[in-house]
Amino acid sequence: MSQFHILGYPRIGAKRELKFAVEAYWKGQQDENHVQTVAATIREQNWQVQKQHQAAFISVSDFSFYDHVLDILVAVGGIPRRFGFNPQQLSLAQYFQLARGNAEQVAMEMTKWFDTNYHYIVPEWSVDTEFSLNADHLIQQIQQAKTLNHAIKPTLLGPISLLFLGKEKGSSFNRLDLLPKLLPVYKALLAQLKAEDIEWVQIDEPILTLDLSAEWLAAFLPTYKALHQEGLSILLATYFGDVSEHLALLQDLPIQGLHIDVVRAPQQLDTFVENWSKDKVLSLGIIDGRNVWRADLRKILDKLTTIKNQWNNNLWLAPSCSLLHSPQDLSIEEKLDTTIKSWLAFAQQKVEELSVLNKALNQGEEAVSNELFLSYAAAEDRRTNKRIHQDAVKARLSQLPKGADQRKSPFATRIAAQQAWLNLPLLPTTTIGSFPQTSEIRQARAAFKKGELSLEAYETAMKKEIAHVVQVQEELDIDVPVHGEAERNDMVEYFGEQLSGFVFTQFAWVQSYGSRCVKPPIIYGDVSRPTPMTVKWSSYAQSLTKRPMKGMLTGPVTILQWSFVRDDIPRSEVTKQIALALNDEVLDLEKAGIKVIQIDEPAIREGLPLKRKDWDTYLDWACEAFRLSSSGVEDSTQIHTHMCYSEFNDILPAIASMDADVITIETSRSDMELLTAFGDFKYPNDIGPGVYDIHSPRVPSAKEVTHLLRKALEVVDAKRLWVNPDCGLKTRAWPETIDALKVMVQVAKQLRKELS
Repeated sequence: MSQFHILGYPRIGAKRELKFAVEAYWKGQQDENHVQTVAATIREQNWQVQKQHQAAFISVSDFSFYDHVLDILVAVGGIPRRFGFNPQQLSLAQYFQLARGNAEQVAMEMTKWFDTNYHYIVPEWSVDTEFSLNADHLIQQIQQAKTLNHAIKPTLLGPISLLFLGKEKGSSFNRLDLLPKLLPVYKALLAQLKAEDIEWVQIDEPILTLDLSAEWLAAFLPTYKALHQEGLSILLATYFGDVSEHLALLQDLPIQGLHIDVVRAPQQLDTFVENWSKDKVLSLGIIDGRNVWRADLRKILDKLTTIKNQWNNNLWLAPSCSLLHSPQDLSIEEKLDTTIKSWLAFAQQKVEELSVLNKALNQGEEAVSNELFLSYAAAEDRRTNKRIHQDAVKARLSQLPKGADQRKSPFATRIAAQQAWLNLPLLPTTTIGSFPQTSEIRQARAAFKKGELSLEAYETAMKKEIAHVVQVQEELDIDVPVHGEAERNDMVEYFGEQLSGFVFTQFAWVQSYGSRCVKPPIIYGDVSRPTPMTVKWSSYAQSLTKRPMKGMLTGPVTILQWSFVRDDIPRSEVTKQIALALNDEVLDLEKAGIKVIQIDEPAIREGLPLKRKDWDTYLDWACEAFRLSSSGVEDSTQIHTHMCYSEFNDILPAIASMDADVITIETSRSDMELLTAFGDFKYPNDIGPGVYDIHSPRVPSAKEVTHLLRKALEVVDAKRLWVNPDCGLKTRAWPETIDALKVMVQVAKQLRKELS
């Protein structure tokens, strides 16, 4: 018989219960007991879903208060020494300080989890890093799960992936050299799991989908020989890509099962079905763990029936990856368009789909005939529904003239035209766009959406906030102000609500990092812009100041990456549709007198394929889409872009090809490490490296900001250097925002004096 399991489940709660509990704890409004109670409730609810639908195991230790990479780092005692914490006695408050920083220490670095919008905490490795077992938080979850009287499968990030995903700090060394010190702690962790009567453990090694060197690949066999000695059955889990090139290596590993992702990499299915040992488990990720579309179960069954006959009891069905990347429960969506809702499946529904498939394989299709019919009907309706297609959008894209994505003049000509009217000082200051979203702003927006606040009253409230933001920036003497984005709920959702082809949910939240959750729009059809989206707000802000107001847009690749995207046409086509819609907005902003326009693309690195052989194709259409969004403007209109929390060193030629007049980047957590790469590359246009971390609830000192700017001046000509925070200020409170910006502006002015 086949069976099914999952690799992980959403951990924030169906209505973000964990977020609110954790944030209340941070503010001192709730104690640790409250947070722990909420967490325990969420875990039990998640496990009950799996048990109810007869999963072979309930997935344990996939829960986290902040990040699963940080959790395993804590479990093996590898936290940075600079915090001065005892790894064996780490409190919950200290755990959060690792991720968020404190008065003495900046937070640990954060970056994207492979090609997703989830951010993980980056381990800091030094030549003297030590490890020690501290797995109490994992064991407590296992002991709680035992009360359900169901088989348990803990999930752990594997030791090789953990080392690989970190960064060396301090003196130069190879972080793989830490493996001999790390491996005994993993062995001790598995021994603890065995003492808890665990039979199977899932060990994730997602780096196998990357282009690994021979040195890293060579580490797998001795590592898993050592882990095998602890006597647990190991399911090695891979996801997000094809691992068939490592077939021989995987066959040699002393593991009892392998999980592969056949949604993102369907081409590897035949390789493993034909060659994987029938004495070992083959777990097939057949339900998309990263998108929201309902599966065509009958089509999947056609593939599985033959496979099942070959595999007997060793065939496991699963989502492609952890359901962490999916919203939790479609059934609580009460306002969603009924037709589109019938096309969707969230995490709980994906568990149900797996249960249906498993029953069909084991009991025959007659046992689930109704479920199979409904799945087929939904797939057919979505395929043929006329609401998906707009002939005008398709025609516009197909008829683009050659060079439609190019600016009128090269950068040297443009920047001269821009400087002539901008007349900015050396080291001009700006921010990335958003200012604090107070409870008053959110309440007004919510009341307007519920119909409890009139349009006139809502716009009055937003204008009041915009006026306040502009006044603050005037008083701070920021050279290029922004309107603060008071009217925006989210940098993607706000635009999607005004573009055709998008639909929105009430509760389709997914975790981005820590307590930060996003509710991605769902792109179900062709995209266009019916009416202007930002012009009135930016124009109003410009009317309040003589300084050049910066208009703020989210770029086409980021809107794509941070949405749930239709899968019936290529992603490149969807992106270019979005780009043309944004280009309409850019040209309308320019006509309205907004001649500094920022088009944010923080997700362009995130969308990069995991295999280098696929990079060029992606970067070609992604960068073309950005250029399409900004094409047609005059030379004197200055186009900015912003990128953050990703590694860009290896795609700098592509970033340069985007040809933005100014790029702002996140650099403070890495001590300007990224900017050095821009300097070595001789990036041709203007650069604004972030001089303080906005995700940490602390005000930087003048010494810290001066240090970072001096490092920046070592690699970038002062005439091309801007001064700004790392990212938007939406999540910060007003007092710390003002204090931090004061420091930033004062340091910029002091350095101007020195340079002049």
